[in-house]
Amino acid sequence: MLRFCREGASVAGSDRDLSAAERVAEAARKAGGLAHALKCDVTRLEDCVRLVKWAQDRFGRIDILFNVAGIVHGGNILKAHIHDLRKAFEINVMGMFHMARQVLPIMIEQGGGSIINVGSVAGPRAVKDRGVYSITKSAVIGFSKSIAADFVDKNIRCNVICPGTVETPSWHERVKQSPDPDSALKLMIARQPMGRVGQPEEIAALAVYLASDESAYLTGQPIYIDGGMTM
Repeated sequence: MLRFCREGASVAGSDRDLSAAERVAEAARKAGGLAHALKCDVTRLEDCVRLVKWAQDRFGRIDILFNVAGIVHGGNILKAHIHDLRKAFEINVMGMFHMARQVLPIMIEQGGGSIINVGSVAGPRAVKDRGVYSITKSAVIGFSKSIAADFVDKNIRCNVICPGTVETPSWHERVKQSPDPDSALKLMIARQPMGRVGQPEEIAALAVYLASDESAYLTGQPIYIDGGMTM
């Protein structure tokens, strides 16, 4: 939200926790941006309908959809419960499906737009003990390519950001929950040949590029930003 506002975009950011969305929106407003916080659970179709309608009514158009909501389950598929897979699909895949279904008719009517979905290197590349997560992130790539292929003639682009390990609050929480947090931290850092994890600002910079006219000839592609994990 912060980076998009700095680039001049009017942003409607959402979270299941409205206070969390509002904290980011307030920081963006203090930096001079036009940002609004709304409560939305992307697994609930009615929430997605309400969010998109609010944004269209407020801004008059929707040029960019950035689907970033996600959940990470650890373990291989023998350790996973079927409910884990269902929950992961609801958030990681169906959430994007709901949002895209609401936004696409608007983008078609206005003559174009850019949809950016967040995948993971765990989609195209096997990552140990991320069975359920890998399944859903593979689906995100196929879903995104399908949108790109079906709506390229409508001037709508769709690409996928596939990050490696990124330093976020949820990542820190997963490290803390590991049986040996110190060892888990070292292993997660070491799997990036650059010897460090990514920063949210680096992902945001790529998202802004994919949303902009500078990437006008780019669609249907998974873009790896992973410190060299997939090279």
